[in-house]
Amino acid sequence: MSATTENTTAARTSLPLEPPAGTRRLNTAKALQEAIGSQMEQDPSVFVMGEDVGAYGGIFSSTTGLLEKFGPERIIDTPISESAFIGLGIGAAVEGMRPIVELMFVDFFGVCMDQIYNHMAKIHYESGGNVRVPMVLMTAVGGGYSDGAQHSQALWGTFAHLPGMKVVIPSNPYDAKGLMTAAIRSDDPVVYMFHKGVMGLAWMAKNKRSIGAVPEEDYEVPLGKAKVVREGTDVSIVTLSLSVHHSLDVAEKLADEGISVEVLDLRSLVPLDRETIIATASKTGKVIVVDEDYQSFGLSGEIAATIAEHSPTLLTHFSRVCMPDTPIPYAQELEYAVLPTATRIEAAVRKAVAA
Repeated sequence: MSATTENTTAARTSLPLEPPAGTRRLNTAKALQEAIGSQMEQDPSVFVMGEDVGAYGGIFSSTTGLLEKFGPERIIDTPISESAFIGLGIGAAVEGMRPIVELMFVDFFGVCMDQIYNHMAKIHYESGGNVRVPMVLMTAVGGGYSDGAQHSQALWGTFAHLPGMKVVIPSNPYDAKGLMTAAIRSDDPVVYMFHKGVMGLAWMAKNKRSIGAVPEEDYEVPLGKAKVVREGTDVSIVTLSLSVHHSLDVAEKLADEGISVEVLDLRSLVPLDRETIIATASKTGKVIVVDEDYQSFGLSGEIAATIAEHSPTLLTHFSRVCMPDTPIPYAQELEYAVLPTATRIEAAVRKAVAA
C-alpha cells in the first residue's frame, strides 16, 4: 500500500485504542523512548541518527537512555548537516534497514527538503513500487516557548500536502508509543511530529495530560484512525497535538454551563480519517477546526472541503482557530496572541453555539 492510500478499514482491526485500567503512567517523552527501544530490541535493522540524539538524549528527550543501551553504532550522533544524514537514512532504508532520523526542529526542513520530498517520498513511486523506504523522520514542532520564527512552527500541513509520506502527530503518551511503534513497522516513509508541549518535560510548561497510562507491552495505534476523545452534542472541535489539550480544557469548562463540546483528535493527517470527521460533523452540525499550523492553504481548509464534498448542507456553522499567516513572534505576549490558545477556542465555541 502506498504512503498516501487513505485506508482506514484495516486500521480498525488493530489493537484497542485505550490502555487498560491500572496501567502505569509515563510522560510522552518516556513513552516515545520506550517505543523506539522496544523495536530496536526486536529488530536489529532499526537504528537512530540525528543531532544530539546520543549522549544528550535528544533536546526534547526523545532518545534519552538509548545510547547506553544500544551503543554508538545504533544511536548515532551526526554533524549539523541535515541534508547529509537524512540522505544517509534514505539510503539505509532502501538497503533494508529501518532508520529513525531526527530532524531537531521541523523548521529546519528547508535545508533538506530535496532529500525528504524528492527522494524519501518519491523513491517507491519512481521505482514502480519495487523499492520501499521504511524510514521514520522524527521532528519537534510547535510554539509557546519564545523560540522565535525559525524554531516554533508546526508545518504538518506542508508535509501532508506532498504525496508519498505518512504524517502522524500524537497528543498524549499512549498514542506517542503506539504511533511510533506503527511508524517503525511501516514499509512507507513516516513523518512523526511531536509537539514540545506534550512531551511532559520538567523544564517545559506542562499540562495535566502530559502524563498518562501506557502499557508495558508493545501495541500499535493505527496510522489513519482519528479518535473522539470527548463526546458532545452541541459543537465539534476537530484538532490535533497540543490543541487537543486546550480544546479539552475548554470543553470541561463549558460543560458547567450546559454547553456540550465534542473533541476529535485526528492523530494522523496522512492517512486522514475522513469518515470520522464526517461522523462528528453529522452529529453536531457545527464544526470548529483548531490548528497550530498556518490557516491559509492548510489542514483547516481540507477539513472544510471534506465535509462540504460529502454534503454541502451538513453544517450550520464552520469556523477556524488557526495560526494567522505571519511569522511567529519571539515576544511571549505576541506569540500567545497568535497561537490557538484556550481563550481563542472558547470564544469560537461560544460564537458557534450562539449561531
